[in-house]
Amino acid sequence: MNIQPGIYGRKLGNTQLFEQDGSVTRVTVIEAGPVVVIAKRTVEKDGYVALVLGFGERKEKHTTKPAGGIFKKAATTPKRVLKELRCDAEFAAKWEVGQPMKLEEIFQPGMMVDARGTTRGRGFTGVMRRWNFAGAGSDTHGTHEYRRHGGSIGTNMTPGRTLPNLKMPGQYGNETVSVQNLKVARVDAEKHLLILEGAVPGAKNGLLLVRHAVKTAKKSTKR
Repeated sequence: MNIQPGIYGRKLGNTQLFEQDGSVTRVTVIEAGPVVVIAKRTVEKDGYVALVLGFGERKEKHTTKPAGGIFKKAATTPKRVLKELRCDAEFAAKWEVGQPMKLEEIFQPGMMVDARGTTRGRGFTGVMRRWNFAGAGSDTHGTHEYRRHGGSIGTNMTPGRTLPNLKMPGQYGNETVSVQNLKVARVDAEKHLLILEGAVPGAKNGLLLVRHAVKTAKKSTKR
């Protein structure tokens, strides 16, 4: 399980950064704050270590009384999004309940991070769109109503059934995807903006989890 330091945020969209040397970098802007620590999970009480984070304002009349009690205990206003962030005890000890998380203390420009989000749902699609199939056969020489089909999906006698995990039509998108080893381009602590090089999963305003990378490339020591 990934317990690297991280934070939840909202994808604002894509843009470009112009560097001093004239180069252009394609980046994604993430609104990661203000994120407030609502509660803590401890090994003694819950069996694991985690932080309960909240961000985005919610009207008090739209908040249930049990949830309102949690926010009142944390001495903060009701939040629209509540998420648990699994982490180690050292990272959890840095933050107190009711304290906003400081973006500049978690990320620095140049470090590598992993971004996890939910991809855009595209509904029920065929094999050509879902799996990039070329289509069954050509458009001539007797082809009839099979231009966008997936072709054969099984065998005749042995084993006489359709094997599992074949690429077939079905639900496309709307799944959790992680993109690893994205570089942090800039951190705007005042505006709570985290700018990453490259693209991240999901549509605009989608929820994202950004953590320190777990598979950073090791520098070679060979000469």
